[in-house]
Amino acid sequence: MASAAEQMAANMSWGAFGKATELRARILFTLGLLCVYRLGTYIPVPGIDGGALRDFMEQAATGIGGILNMFTGGAISRMGIFALGIMPYISASIIVQLMTAMVPQLEQLKKEGEQGRKKINQYTRYGTVLLATFQAYGLAVSLEAGGLVTDPGLFFRSACVITLVGGTMFLMWLGEQITQRGIGNGISLIIFVGIIAEVPAALAQFFASGRSGAISPAVIIGVILMVIAVIAFVVFMERSLRKIHIQYPRRQVGMKVYDGGSSHLPIKVNPAGVIPAIFASSLLLLPTTLATFSGGQSGPVMSTILAYFGPGQPLYLLFFGGMIVFFTYFYTANVAFKSEDVAENLKNQNGFIPGIRPGKRTEEYLDYVVARILVLGSAYLTAVCLLPEVIRAQFAIPFYFGGTSVLIVVSVTMDTIQQVQSHMLAHQYEGLIEKSQLRGKKRGKGARKAPAKGGNRR
Repeated sequence: MASAAEQMAANMSWGAFGKATELRARILFTLGLLCVYRLGTYIPVPGIDGGALRDFMEQAATGIGGILNMFTGGAISRMGIFALGIMPYISASIIVQLMTAMVPQLEQLKKEGEQGRKKINQYTRYGTVLLATFQAYGLAVSLEAGGLVTDPGLFFRSACVITLVGGTMFLMWLGEQITQRGIGNGISLIIFVGIIAEVPAALAQFFASGRSGAISPAVIIGVILMVIAVIAFVVFMERSLRKIHIQYPRRQVGMKVYDGGSSHLPIKVNPAGVIPAIFASSLLLLPTTLATFSGGQSGPVMSTILAYFGPGQPLYLLFFGGMIVFFTYFYTANVAFKSEDVAENLKNQNGFIPGIRPGKRTEEYLDYVVARILVLGSAYLTAVCLLPEVIRAQFAIPFYFGGTSVLIVVSVTMDTIQQVQSHMLAHQYEGLIEKSQLRGKKRGKGARKAPAKGGNRR
């Protein structure tokens, strides 16, 4: 039988959505800031030769240029002020989270509550500035080497670095505002909008290649079916859980005795989410991003790296898959699901796994279960990320379709819908509470009036 919350969620309608004024305001606020982000992708960095950049990006659109465009919402093809996107902030966040799990001082800072969290966020911002500065300077030098600058020199490099770093920091601020005052995770929504914005143009180019005969109709139909199948598979795997039975003994609080109960500890098949894929992609894109704008003037070491680790190459696929597996285990064990903390919390709540002694044995059992689950979870992430790469390289599809982008789009969509449902559910609960309070006031007034009427009769 469905619970009360599930029944209320099933009864949600557009009428209930219209009455949720706070939710509507949050959604409008989020859409407004996302429009600001999209407008910023069309504001160019000063000193860029627009014609040379367009010609260059048309040649690079089927390769690494397409990958970068998918993650920056087309800003890098226009060399807009948001050309670096939000990736420096994501990379800095992941690095700080991993360091928090490994450095005792940062781990202690994390346990200090709100003040510790603010300090860690401050370190993340510092790391974002450093990473963005490094990437912006490399991009400025590469643009000069590729002949895409009208007036190369120190002034252009300084202006380019300041503009790109400022754009990244502004995007970080936008994401934080969306998270606090809007709906959904702001950083994830910025990436989501950037990917979605480039899909129509990529599909138009894809179908145009089919009309010109460059791609057979069978390949077009196969790609469309594969995209649908991958999306359905990602939704299924992201909702998959491994439930561990938890038992609570009978306990006495004061003079009351509470009966023992049972619940479940849900463990996702993929606890790390899209973090391993994003981190692996960002590491692989770093050398190729610089080489893309170098105009073929890269050195022998960079040329060798690109020859063996270019998109679609066997070593690229092997290294990409290996990093996804590594970061899935590493991020889960140190950030997403720390079995030591879970076992300690269960022990403090007097909960235990049947047949497993609380404490160290519970921690070892959780490690064993999570390690087995991650075999399936890491294989799922690797397959989703590598399958489009292989198909794109084999069939020479003229637009970038990546598993990482599919993972981000599906995960962000599911998370945003869940938050919208939570806000609507809270609004319905507030309405029920207000109605019950009004009924209580009416009954109280009626109860006070009744004795007065009786006294008049006497």
